[in-house]
Amino acid sequence: MKYTLAVLVENRPGVLTHISGLISRRAFNIESIAASHTEEPDTTRITLDVEAGDEIELEQVVNQLSKLIDVIKIVNLTHVDSIQRELALIKVKASKVNRPDLVDIVEIFRAKIVDINRETMVIELTGEQSKIDALCEVLADFGIIEIVRTGKIALSRGAMPAKETE
Repeated sequence: MKYTLAVLVENRPGVLTHISGLISRRAFNIESIAASHTEEPDTTRITLDVEAGDEIELEQVVNQLSKLIDVIKIVNLTHVDSIQRELALIKVKASKVNRPDLVDIVEIFRAKIVDINRETMVIELTGEQSKIDALCEVLADFGIIEIVRTGKIALSRGAMPAKETE
């Protein structure tokens, strides 16, 4: 099963390596990982999408992560009402002939064209993973040259942050 974890850590060198190393040692697959500073300059938020066997295994990993000195808080967003997004840049073949069709597809998906030249077009899309997957599937017919995705980022809904995993 896939789980989404938000991990707040001290903004120090090597913290991300410790966290990803601990997770991989437990034989969990990290599907995506995104990290950046937060509203507090000394704090980094890491959003992890991990594939794990079950809740018990996940709890063991969360407990081990909690023991790391630089970890401030861990929130399991899997079963919490949350907003989850990913960003993708997709470079696709764009000839004079197929360019109008590509523009129509971009509009349907509420994406943006961020670069265009005689042979290619770069499309930016923000949304849930399934929306990005759907656009990639449609664009495959035109010839995708390159894709880059950020990985999932997530925040709980409402005024209060999600409760810490215990």
